[in-house]
This record gives sequence, structure tokens and C-alpha cells, in this order.
Amino acid sequence: MTYAKYAGLLYLLIAISGGFSIGYMPSVIVVAGDPATTTQNMMDHLGLFRLGILGDIVVLLLEIVLTVILYQLTKPANQTIAMIALFSRLAMSIVMGLNLLNYLIPFHLLNGADNLSAFELDELQSLSMVFLEAHQYGVYIWGLFFGLHLVALGYLVFKSKYFPKVLGAMMGIGSLGYLLESIGEITLTNNEVLSTLIIAFLVIATVGELSFTSWLLIKGINIEEWDKQT
Repeated sequence: MTYAKYAGLLYLLIAISGGFSIGYMPSVIVVAGDPATTTQNMMDHLGLFRLGILGDIVVLLLEIVLTVILYQLTKPANQTIAMIALFSRLAMSIVMGLNLLNYLIPFHLLNGADNLSAFELDELQSLSMVFLEAHQYGVYIWGLFFGLHLVALGYLVFKSKYFPKVLGAMMGIGSLGYLLESIGEITLTNNEVLSTLIIAFLVIATVGELSFTSWLLIKGINIEEWDKQT
């Protein structure tokens, strides 16, 4: 089915764009607990910061399309669970959209807005750092919704007869990584043992998602089995 190929392509594009905007760009610019260095990094790499924002926008828009396609592909397995997967991923996208404000506000704070002339530089730096740190908590919040989505999607893939069950099992188990990480960071209850478990689960989730992406791109779905369930 062509939709499966589209879904695989969208997954791949989201992985590339998200890897840049969520992984690489913050690692270059944000230095935890150091507003002066962070803001200097931002000013030195404004082009990179803008590209990071653009990457988030691309992810956000592609997520909407992918979410609908995944619903169409998986609803024959269980329509109710497919709806849970649909709405949880859409909720994630909404949080991602709102979280963009936590990048846009410090960008404007540090680019000489006229109405901020009463603030000292160190005050603007500290305020910008607050929003940048808030952005990371926004990531943890949408991670909750993505974890729920991955539980549902893993179940649907496992129960379907047109995808390999192992892919669903890996995504379902790996979803605990996103859920535990988000809950631990938001409630400030993270610890060394929990961090080790989170890393293990996230590795499983990553392998499962990459394998699912490859399967969609190369194999697609078993049309005969899909037709039997529709």
C-alpha cells in the first residue's frame, strides 16, 4: 500500500529533522546553568538556532500528516486503540507547537527589541535561560504523550497480522523509556537506577522505531491480511 511507503518516508524525515533540532542544535548552544555562555553561543550561532526552529516546524507539520496515515494503517487491528494512538500523537504535536514559544522568546530577548532597553544584559541572559530550560521541560511533557502513543502503536502492530509482531513488542516495551524519563524529570524523582532503565528502554524504542520505519519503506504492509481485517 502506498500509504505505508509515505508513512515510512515521513518517519525518516522526522527522524532526520528532529535529530538536528532536538539533538544537535541544543547540544551546541545550551550550556546548563550558564546563561552567559548559552546566550553567547546563541548569538554566535544564530543561523544554527534559526535552523533548529525550522527543524521543529518541519517536524510539527510532518507529524500531523504521519499521525493520520498511521491511524488509517492501524485501525483495522483495533479502532479504539488506534484512536488513542491518534489523539495522543496529536496532543504531542500541540505541545510541540506551543513549546516553540520557549525558543522564540529568548531569540527576541537577545536581539535588541526596543521595548527591552530598560533591562541589563545579565537580566536578559538569565531570562532567556529560563525559557530555554522551560523548552526542555516542554520536551518532557510531549514525551508523555508520545510514550502513550507508542504503547498504543506497539499494541496495534503486535496484534495486526500485517506487521511483524517483534516490531510492536519493541515499540511497546520501549515506550516505557519515554514515560519514565518524562515522569522522572517532571516530578524531579530521577536517579541513577532509573536513568539506566530509561536508557535501556529508549534504545529498544529507537531500534523498534527505526526497524518499523525500514519495514514501511521496504516491505510496506501485507495487503491480503490488511484487507481481511478491514
